[in-house]
Amino acid sequence: MRKIKRTPCGQALSDLMLDMFRLTSAILAAGDRLTAPLGLTSARWQVLGTIVRLEDAQPVASLARHMDANRQNVQRIINDMHKEGFVTFAANPSHRRAQLVVLTDKGREAYEAAMRLQAPWVNHLGSALALEDLQTMHQVVLALRETLAQGEQCGPKQA
Repeated sequence: MRKIKRTPCGQALSDLMLDMFRLTSAILAAGDRLTAPLGLTSARWQVLGTIVRLEDAQPVASLARHMDANRQNVQRIINDMHKEGFVTFAANPSHRRAQLVVLTDKGREAYEAAMRLQAPWVNHLGSALALEDLQTMHQVVLALRETLAQGEQCGPKQA
């Protein structure tokens, strides 16, 4: 197999991405374990959190955009949560077919319970790291997201 040449920046970013994939998997698995007693998964918890943060009811497509997620995947999660009473639908005055997703009392209670479970867990995880390192990592992640959104590369552009 032919070795692919990467710049030092490209190799560092590639290594970071592989570890971020592993980290994402570990975070999702931990979130699933943390919220399972509440009838949630990490994916459901993320959708509920997006609904809470946006405050006003939104259609599925808008929720998916805010999550940087696939609309069909978010729709499937919303449909499952609707069947279980975490969310309901309301008429959308702006669009006849794209109903608004509304959090039910059960959904709000589940989200709040998940956040009460998350606080000691995340505080424990964070205690093993320096605040400055976490803040730097957050800035790096934001910069990478912005670069990806702009379709740019790290280092010189390849022909």
